[in-house]
Amino acid sequence: MVRITTDSTCDLGKNATERDITIMPLSVILGADSYRDGVNITPQDIFDYVAKTGTLPKTSAPSIGDYEDFFAQFVNAGDTVIHFDISAKSSSSNEHAVAAAKKFNGKVFVVDTKALSSGQGLLVMKAYDFLQQGMSAEETVNAVNELRAKVNTSFIPDRLDYLYKGGRCSRMAMYGANLLKIHPLIDMQDGQLIAGKKYRGSMDKCITAYIRDLAERYPKYDKTRCFITHSSADTSLVELAKNLVGELFNFDEVLETVAGSVITGHCGRNTLGVLFIAE
Repeated sequence: MVRITTDSTCDLGKNATERDITIMPLSVILGADSYRDGVNITPQDIFDYVAKTGTLPKTSAPSIGDYEDFFAQFVNAGDTVIHFDISAKSSSSNEHAVAAAKKFNGKVFVVDTKALSSGQGLLVMKAYDFLQQGMSAEETVNAVNELRAKVNTSFIPDRLDYLYKGGRCSRMAMYGANLLKIHPLIDMQDGQLIAGKKYRGSMDKCITAYIRDLAERYPKYDKTRCFITHSSADTSLVELAKNLVGELFNFDEVLETVAGSVITGHCGRNTLGVLFIAE
């Protein structure tokens, strides 16, 4: 049997459970206390901590030993493992997984998704599809690696406070953006987050323009699925995004997921992205 695993930054929610995809949690550190992403900490805990302390939580990747123990349970049961990690440029999770995989003599494949959140999750789900179609583990890994550059991983943050606290924008940029209601497109390119087009106005207006731009930028796309992933965004904003995606695209399924604690800790509340695979 081929077992799919991934780290907790995939933001797949129940979609992982329904497909028997096993999650390896990253750690979220609040002061002196360490928690396991998706296990014993929630995004609301992040919001409360930042509001109280003015600082972002720290995150930590599983160690090589953690990964060895994680993979061993499947390999010892006779399975081959395909493991998916957040971009190697965003975390040491992939580096540690690759090192651990060497212990298992080709029974563990590790994929650097060059993405995060449900951009990573899209590749995990695609691997599941390929295996259901009868591909081998090696064929699945090769097919998924070919898709990595085609994944649209992008989002629009409501405010830049969290990005500033995390060192991803300057104080001046944060103040200017918040004052002028500027919401930059944050886009994943070759495994790195890049600030792109700047939208201006209310979040409703910016999300509308963002989704219309996506439809124009990607006239051809894999229609299998799309994720609308957000960090505890306002219900009205999520519904707006769903309606626009339904109007402008033709996906077989549109899945809503809420970002976990690791991703939330970097982008803040009310961030929203529409993620899918282009052709």
